[in-house]
Amino acid sequence: MDSTHPGHGRYGQDLFDAGHPGEAERIDDAALVYDPVTTHRLRALGAGPGLRCLEVGAGTGTVARWLLREADVAEVVAVDRDTGALAAEPRLRVVTANLTDDTLDLGTFDLIHARFVLMHLRERRHLVSRLVSLLNPGGRILLGDAAELPDAHDTSSSSAYRRTMDAMWEALRTTIGTDITGVPAYPHFLREEGLTDVAAELYCPPLLPGGPLARFWSQTWQRMRPELTATGRVDAATVDEALDYLSSPHLAELGPGLLMAWGRRR
Repeated sequence: MDSTHPGHGRYGQDLFDAGHPGEAERIDDAALVYDPVTTHRLRALGAGPGLRCLEVGAGTGTVARWLLREADVAEVVAVDRDTGALAAEPRLRVVTANLTDDTLDLGTFDLIHARFVLMHLRERRHLVSRLVSLLNPGGRILLGDAAELPDAHDTSSSSAYRRTMDAMWEALRTTIGTDITGVPAYPHFLREEGLTDVAAELYCPPLLPGGPLARFWSQTWQRMRPELTATGRVDAATVDEALDYLSSPHLAELGPGLLMAWGRRR
């Protein structure tokens, strides 16, 4: 990272406009990869009948629908800045709002889930406290955000893929304030909030040529072309090479993972 200050833009406003014709598809490609491990963890945390749940950054509603249809919870409150992709569903309450709005009154919950949300918000530590405050006694929270592992090979740092991925993180940071460096501290945050049964795990899905995760990164990089080259880390030719690599049979990378941390309120 360079010394540039974090940006003050907003996800969905300054980057990844929800109205873009390919945005729902991009989000759903990520959901295909991460929903199975997310829902497995939610089930392990007790997702089931009778619970009132909060789904933060609901996106197209894949996890909210799983909670309602598969876990059969009592109610899901789905919060997002743009809820146009959320279809009506029995026992689903859709709230169009910014999580950073401290006047937002959502009530209390037995289960709270937020995935790929806090990393994009500069107020992330405050928001962890706020979300924990919404838990009922005995309630559980599951937070998930991106985490990068060290390069598998020393030579990969100069590859088009690595340079483009690094340029993306820098562009996200300087445009909308995204920061994944603090994600490994999430279990410590939950412990600081007084939660019990705190733990965490890291899931690194396979990055397969032309697969849903490769499509997600391809769509992300194509949407961010101006911001990627503006970092000075890559030029247009490097981005093109990285995009070609994502669909190539020669693809061999360990992509970013999903770190999940959870805990229970006393």
